[in-house]
Amino acid sequence: MNAISDRGFKSISWSTVILFALGFWLSGSLILDLLILPSLWASGMMNQAGFASAGYTIFGMFNRIELLCAALVLTGFLGLRFSHLISYADLLQERLSIILSGLLVIIPLIYIYFLTPQMSGLGLNLKLFETTTTMPAAMISLHEGYWLLEVLKLVAGTTLLRWCYRSSCHLS
Repeated sequence: MNAISDRGFKSISWSTVILFALGFWLSGSLILDLLILPSLWASGMMNQAGFASAGYTIFGMFNRIELLCAALVLTGFLGLRFSHLISYADLLQERLSIILSGLLVIIPLIYIYFLTPQMSGLGLNLKLFETTTTMPAAMISLHEGYWLLEVLKLVAGTTLLRWCYRSSCHLS
């Protein structure tokens, strides 16, 4: 039984796992950020009473998918590093890939446990008879934090994607 499980572990193409997870994750993030969110804003759905709870549900599910993809990326780079299959030019790039993939795990955790609950809480309308036309200042700073993390995620993710693609081309 051990020989089968060892052979199965070694036959995993970590580069393929990383490329698939990063490609799926980054493309999903771009679709959400550049297509779905602007469409919801343009159609006026963000001003509807139930948008905060719907947004919490949508982003909560997507954040957990992001966390799964980030864990796959980190596991993949650790698998490549400890099986000595990665053909990096220097040790610094190998260490940076572990650090960047660890950062990619931290970003969805910030979304899950801080940003999404805070933004949803601020978006709830608890005063039924008052109409608000402006966004609270706290919500603006949370949006800025979200977009900063999104840019950081895209830069780190595309860097890792490029490094993994280059190393997988050298392995073939």
